[in-house]
Amino acid sequence: MQALASPRRQEILRLIWRDEQSAGAIHKAMPDITFGAVSLQLKGLLEAGLVEARAENRNRYYRAKREALGPMAEMLERMWDDALWKLKLAAELEESRRGPKPQRKKRKVRHT
Repeated sequence: MQALASPRRQEILRLIWRDEQSAGAIHKAMPDITFGAVSLQLKGLLEAGLVEARAENRNRYYRAKREALGPMAEMLERMWDDALWKLKLAAELEESRRGPKPQRKKRKVRHT
C-alpha cells in the first residue's frame, strides 16, 4: 500500500495498467519530471511487486501486475475512470512538481 501513496507511482501504474510500455514512453507521458525520477518510481513499484519488467535490446518494458493488487485492482480501475479523481491527480502532480513552474501566457490587452 505504501508504494501507491505517491501520485507519481499511481500515474505510472495507470499508464501501464493495460499495455506494456517502455520506460521512455512512460517518461514521455510525464514530461514534467526527469527520466531518472521515472526510473526511481518504477524501481519502487518493482520492489513492491506491483509491476514486472523485461529487457529487450537497450530498452526495459513495464507492465502492471494486476493480480498482485488483489481486490484493490478493481478499486483502482473505478478510481481512474472517475473525473473527480483525474482532477485530484492533476492537482497533486502539479503540487509535487519540482523546478520552475511553467509561465502562463500573458493576455494582450487591446485598447480601443
